Amino acid sequence: MMRSLYSAVSGLKTHQTKMDVIGNNIANVNTVAFKSSSTTFQDMLYQITSQASGANNATGTGGVNEKQIGLGVSMGATKIQITSPGAAESTGDGLDIRLSDSNTTNFFIVNNGTENLFTRSGSFYVDGSGNLCMTSTGYTVMGWQVDPSTGQIRKDTVSALRVMAPENLTSPAEATTNGVVKGTLDAKDPDILSDVGYINTLTFFDNLGYSYTARFSMKYIEDGTYTVELEKILNSDGTVFYDPNDLKDGQPPLDQVFGTQNTNVVLREYDTPNTGFCIDADGNVHTGDDPANGQTRLQYANGQFTDAAGNTYSLKQVFNISNEMIEKINANQATVDFTGGKLIITGDTINYDLNVSKADGTFAGVGPRGGQKGDAVSLNMTAIGNAMGAAGRFSNISIDFSQVKESNNGGKSTAAMDSGALDGTTGKGKKLGAMIGLSVEKSGKIWGTYDNGNTELLGQIAVAQFANASGLEKVGDNCYTTTLNSGDFDGIGTSIDADGSSMTSGELEMSNVDLSTEFTQMIITQRGFQANSRVISTSDSLLEELVNLKR
Repeated sequence: MMRSLYSAVSGLKTHQTKMDVIGNNIANVNTVAFKSSSTTFQDMLYQITSQASGANNATGTGGVNEKQIGLGVSMGATKIQITSPGAAESTGDGLDIRLSDSNTTNFFIVNNGTENLFTRSGSFYVDGSGNLCMTSTGYTVMGWQVDPSTGQIRKDTVSALRVMAPENLTSPAEATTNGVVKGTLDAKDPDILSDVGYINTLTFFDNLGYSYTARFSMKYIEDGTYTVELEKILNSDGTVFYDPNDLKDGQPPLDQVFGTQNTNVVLREYDTPNTGFCIDADGNVHTGDDPANGQTRLQYANGQFTDAAGNTYSLKQVFNISNEMIEKINANQATVDFTGGKLIITGDTINYDLNVSKADGTFAGVGPRGGQKGDAVSLNMTAIGNAMGAAGRFSNISIDFSQVKESNNGGKSTAAMDSGALDGTTGKGKKLGAMIGLSVEKSGKIWGTYDNGNTELLGQIAVAQFANASGLEKVGDNCYTTTLNSGDFDGIGTSIDADGSSMTSGELEMSNVDLSTEFTQMIITQRGFQANSRVISTSDSLLEELVNLKR
């Protein structure tokens, strides 16, 4: 039989194989991170019909080349275009990740339950057990865990990334350690001039995440001086947690919690434009020394006023003193002095003095009366916690008043308290946080986001690199496994940013199949197949002529 028949048959087979590769490439034109393959042909063995001979110096003849007849073609190799990246496809899904290579081709490491495999497909999701997995197969994504002792990534043998394990679903609460007061105090504000004072509240947390609200009262005392008093502390449901006037469970007195003991200080001043008071026929009190028509001059003695008819009028009726202050006077916790139209009430109090500059109203200091002033004072919650047998549950809260100023604001104060230091975050305190999101940064580190403002490091996606990535074996499902010619995986992996590569969240790598190239190769393959079939038909014609010689 003719050698050309067998050569042409081998040509048909190899071109059919090449067409199979092209067909697979085109079929996967939209497969995530698919890498196209190309084929390489090689010629087969040669039959030698005459050996080569060397030159003959004796006869003066030259050498003769060897006579060889080829026996066809075979598939030399199929090469995966694995180092050629596909285009980026934006998905907007934070768990879709595209590998961007710098100097080395990188692969995600996934596990099918029995062995580690490698993939470029970064379409991931979180399964019912909290594991980060491939969307298409459910294979778990492998990486490094967080060292609980340091809070940093521990780069040892890769393991499944259980990013939503029960311990990751919440973020620890933090006790509040700082507070700040910002805004304006207006000395003409009716609230700040009242006995109740201008109320400010500070909401804070203990280290279990429970919230509390401390109520403070700010009062005008005299030009350039205000007081800051702690009224009480409330639970989040509005019930009383700490009341200095009704101590429970061995709670510490007020001077151990907030403020210093001040004795015989001015609690309140009531001034009038005149030195005396009068009352009209309807019982209304008026200021002035000379009674107008129908008015009677009031005389003050022993804490009350009397008219000409002997009727008495209380301090509250004349000066509209608050019930709270009346109670202090009646309980001998405060004394009254009325001279020249000014009523001065003195007594003992526990508070801090807040001073502003008389020249420009800027903050001048806060602290004990007669003592050294600073920028901040402390709400000593640890004293309450210790008394409750809950040592360590609370932190003392340093309240910064340095941003307070005095100004004419139309009789309206705007000073307000907020947790946290001046930067708005330090020492703010936090409730127990619930996870609300996951994000992956360029280095592959996975962060959890929580509704208390925390972000927690949950792990890091590791990648694998190989000396010969093209030597990896495709095993389907967008995955590869190692071969003797690809190089081994060390079980640890590497960080993708070690050579400047990165991961891009919200994107996937598309197939790198180039349809123009595939269609061109398809034409070439078709023509090659046709040519080989013509060789067979021509050889058949020659054999037919040979057979016909017998006829």
